[in-house]
Amino acid sequence: MSEPSVTEATTRIYESLQADNADIDLHIASLKAALAREGVKEAVFDPARLVQNNRSGRKLMQAYFRQRGVTVKFAAE
Repeated sequence: MSEPSVTEATTRIYESLQADNADIDLHIASLKAALAREGVKEAVFDPARLVQNNRSGRKLMQAYFRQRGVTVKFAAE
């Protein structure tokens, strides 16, 4: 089984968020590994695809991911 790319890992996180955060920690770990492999320093998410697309939801997501070693940025709308 090949390791997921950053794009694949990000897609899995979107799916997990839609499924009430099912296996989110596993997907964050996959994203962190993919970022390291590809030499990318931060993950970029589309705020329109988030379940809670408001300031508090985005800040909560950033804090949760930061605790797990992943820097999160949001694409400009």
